[in-house]
Amino acid sequence: MHTLSSISLQPCQTLIAYASASLVMLLISLSFPFMSFSVKGITQEIFLINTVAMLDAFEQSALALLLLLTVIALPAVYLVTVTYLYLRIWQQESQGKSIKISAKTILMCKWIFRFEPWLMADVFLIGVLVSLIKIAAMADIGMGYSFWAFCAYTVLVVKAISLVDRFWLWNKLQPTVAVEGVTAGQDHLSGKHLDCHQCHQINPSHLSQCVRCGSKLHRYDLSGSLQKSWAYLVAAIIFYVPANLYPIMYTTSLGSETPSTIMGGVVLLWQLGSYPIAMVIFIASVFIPMAKMIALAWIYWNAKRPKAFLYARAIKRQKLYRITEFIGRWSMIDIFVVAILVALVQLHNLMAITPGPASLSFAAVVILTMLSAISFDSRSLWINTSTVKECQTNE
Repeated sequence: MHTLSSISLQPCQTLIAYASASLVMLLISLSFPFMSFSVKGITQEIFLINTVAMLDAFEQSALALLLLLTVIALPAVYLVTVTYLYLRIWQQESQGKSIKISAKTILMCKWIFRFEPWLMADVFLIGVLVSLIKIAAMADIGMGYSFWAFCAYTVLVVKAISLVDRFWLWNKLQPTVAVEGVTAGQDHLSGKHLDCHQCHQINPSHLSQCVRCGSKLHRYDLSGSLQKSWAYLVAAIIFYVPANLYPIMYTTSLGSETPSTIMGGVVLLWQLGSYPIAMVIFIASVFIPMAKMIALAWIYWNAKRPKAFLYARAIKRQKLYRITEFIGRWSMIDIFVVAILVALVQLHNLMAITPGPASLSFAAVVILTMLSAISFDSRSLWINTSTVKECQTNE
């Protein structure tokens, strides 16, 4: 037994409260010093936005844009949008009136759910904590008001995201439209209907756009889905090689520059006795990307083998796919560690950290594996009852 959906007693008020508090904490996080780094009487103080500016200064504009979008811009847009949508629902329900939906409102509702996989404030916070442990032995670290505000912001935004229910929101904004000719028990292989990937409205098979939200409808196309997923995955595997061979950052100490690869950083932390942090970096930056690519390749390879996907096996593969889809974003920890260290440790020849060429390659690995999982049509993991009986009979 699994819970399909749950709604709090006051869904609108609760969500609005958490989202508003998150935006306030984000504003405070950007307004005050984030943290300071002091060694031999020389102090370096940074604001949260400096992590973006320093990456751009070292000609890592792509990483700077990625950090800006995933940690600050997209979460802010997401919170403002869901606050507006839930506020409209609350106002209309309190007045006992039906909600008048415009094309802009529907567009906002569609885009906020496309943003969700790319909201990485929680991953960034873990990256900050890992970076602090990495440099704690080198110098004195001070936490600014913005650091504690960002911790609160992360907790609040994660809670706010968990309160947003796609099905409830769509049903409140635009009730489902009854469709004739669709009966219980029909699946995606019957060809009798099309399911909207945005609002999950059931549509007649002859339509090209959803009758509720207007999104483009995608017919079940296993070959097309696999081609796109394989393309992203192969590209990720290609980028994975330079991501591990080249330095992810350079450390300058007293004029001497030392390159550091991902595995080199894990080994160094292990040698320094920071076993838990070494394990976190190894799992997030080495094990998870590799395991995810292997798991996705295995799922894609077996997707066209109906006999391999009997009911019990299909459930296991569906769980594996959902796990790989969920954990992929956490591999971004190492990129955020580099961003924090580059912004914080800039004391010229005395001590400085600069990004290496592997940082962009590793970010590409994370993004491409996420896109590969998102583009895969998991309906290919299931087959209809007749095929199951046929496979069981042949066995």
